[in-house]
Amino acid sequence: MKKTIVRAVSTAAFLSTVYAGSAYASTHTVEKGDSLWEIAKKYQTTVSELKSLNNLKSDFLQVNQKLKISAAAEAAKTVTTTTTSAATTYVVKSGDYLGKIAKQFNTSVSELKKLNGLKSDMIYVGQTLKVSGKATTAPTPAPAPAPAAPPASSTSLYTVVSGDTLGKIGLQFKMSVADLKKLNGLKSDMIYVGQKLKVNGKAAETAPTPTPAQPVAPAPAPAPAETTQYTVKSGDTLGGISQKFNTTVAKIKELNSLKSDMIYVGQKLKVSGKAAEAVKPPETPAQTGEFATDFVNAAKSVMGVPYVWAGSTINGFDCSGFIYYAANKAGYKIGRLSAAGYYSRTYYVDQPKPGDLVFFENTYKKGISHLGIYLGNNEFIHADEKRGVSIANLSNPYYTAHFDGFKRFY
Repeated sequence: MKKTIVRAVSTAAFLSTVYAGSAYASTHTVEKGDSLWEIAKKYQTTVSELKSLNNLKSDFLQVNQKLKISAAAEAAKTVTTTTTSAATTYVVKSGDYLGKIAKQFNTSVSELKKLNGLKSDMIYVGQTLKVSGKATTAPTPAPAPAPAAPPASSTSLYTVVSGDTLGKIGLQFKMSVADLKKLNGLKSDMIYVGQKLKVNGKAAETAPTPTPAQPVAPAPAPAPAETTQYTVKSGDTLGGISQKFNTTVAKIKELNSLKSDMIYVGQKLKVSGKAAEAVKPPETPAQTGEFATDFVNAAKSVMGVPYVWAGSTINGFDCSGFIYYAANKAGYKIGRLSAAGYYSRTYYVDQPKPGDLVFFENTYKKGISHLGIYLGNNEFIHADEKRGVSIANLSNPYYTAHFDGFKRFY
């Protein structure tokens, strides 16, 4: 009888020996969400091997497509399945980020990225992610802490809403734009709706909420709040008026029976209390009278230059290229941005001066889409599609209908 010699060999060497010469052992049926990378990982093989085995010219897959899997890969999957930790999937929801998901599943961001082949921290709503283990249902209660001093500074999260700018948010939380950018690691003033920003403290609340666990004794009815009448000016928004009077948009709408946020110049609004002193951002070189004068003069010097889409030279301008040219000529070095880009690098002003910017929305596309330079007396200069660089009046029904507000460079 022949003797059988048993040697310790690696799994890979064993599999390559056993299955050498076999074309493929089984197939894999592509499911929704599958990718070549995930399938290769599942069967302990490589994307290039899968593509070669199935004569694929690209990484594109179709649901229910049958893929050949090499015998060695199939066996490797069987051998390693018992040693790998159980993995589940998680569907990304609104407000999720990798750090939040990692904490929920008691893992790390680097492990999540490695498990899902992510090259960055960017994820999207509806995305299916592989996660190890199970989600924690509730945080482990910590032992009762001894009384401690309050933290040096408290931060909270603020969700960006339509019309917000860093200047506006900073005003609301009594922070500077520089502090907001430093706290959130921002490299520019660009923010977007739905973005979560860390802020110091909390915004002023209209009234404290009573603790629901205890019955609240009836309190004497408060005296009716004093109301005054406010006349809407050019550039006003409900958000700006609410900040001025230390109230909320909802209160103003309720007090005036408004069904939407639309208001118009000259409209009389009832507001509670008296206007608070506006906190004005520190003046920058771009806001000085000298810059404003040079800005307007540079704009007027190119009157009549034709409109050219994406143009930013004296051969032709579009609206944002015109601002780029005039600002740089006036000594304010700023990049070539879109109308929306300049919108995010400016803050609202209630009393516009010549040299401020005037913004319009929903012209040829949704959102901020056009801008010009305010000249005073309800006039502004801009790059017009039909007339080129020319002067227009805000009382024109078209501009009145699309008017957003006056803003000033930071």
